[in-house]
Amino acid sequence: MATLSSLDDHPEAARIRSKKLAGGVATIVADATGLDQAGQAALEDSLRSQALAIPGVTEARIALTASQMVRAVIAIGSGKGGVGKSTLAANLAIALARAGKKVGLIDADVYGPSQPTLLGSDAKATAHDDRLVPVAAHGIKFLSLGQLVSPGHALAWRGPMATGALMKLVEADWGDAEYLIVDMPPGTGDVQLTLIQKARPAGAVIVSTPQDLSLIDARRAIDLFRKTSVPVLGIVENMAGYACPHCGELSDPFGSGGVEAAAGELGVPFLGRLPLSLALREASDAGTPLAAGAEAEAFAALAQKLLTALDTAAA
Repeated sequence: MATLSSLDDHPEAARIRSKKLAGGVATIVADATGLDQAGQAALEDSLRSQALAIPGVTEARIALTASQMVRAVIAIGSGKGGVGKSTLAANLAIALARAGKKVGLIDADVYGPSQPTLLGSDAKATAHDDRLVPVAAHGIKFLSLGQLVSPGHALAWRGPMATGALMKLVEADWGDAEYLIVDMPPGTGDVQLTLIQKARPAGAVIVSTPQDLSLIDARRAIDLFRKTSVPVLGIVENMAGYACPHCGELSDPFGSGGVEAAAGELGVPFLGRLPLSLALREASDAGTPLAAGAEAEAFAALAQKLLTALDTAAA
């Protein structure tokens, strides 16, 4: 008597919720939660093929179900430009992926998208069923308006156009991504408010250089997230110290310790500091993020602190 027991050896057997064979017709229900359109089609095809290969099976009916995918949106903000926010966002996303997480990265800086350069990818985003399909790079998926416009082309958009474009990125087909890292634009305007209101971030990470001029704007960014009930998961001090490549002497061109002191004053966790690094600059320009290479320890440590802060915020 024919049975469907051989389906237990299917690579995606854990997704099978029920299987029944009657009158030569195999009926299989499988869970497709987290799979994109291509993944769902591949699952359906492989289940049908394996079922039809069973002696006595003349027809295979496949039904796919899916639960609502719950993913954490994490905003990486700064309040001002030029503090290394985009570089941190890219490397943090890759560090999370290297820690075994499924990660998507959104370049929400609609007027100055830089993630295609940082990730070394000139691949163009495609669309399926009116939803954008993210591009893969360095173990993550990402979307940026830089993929949709010609290099060097200015986006002279008013607020509604910019916020509409942002939501297209947020509502893309992110598949099984557990975390969406959002590289926010500088400031506290329409794009930031739209993301907060529509995507409801699980938390925000603030990036600042040590000097007072940067901290003024970092405080504004923290205030925005607090006023909109988004937990501030922590603050990172970037460009903190510089080691001369010739003599090895340490210097602090932007000051030292200002961010950690401000974190204490504001009651915000201090996630750590990153030095002003020639290697990081070269890797960023080359599209080979350090978090994907041998010098990944600093970003791996930040990623672990971020995950701990998320657990604390959710408790």
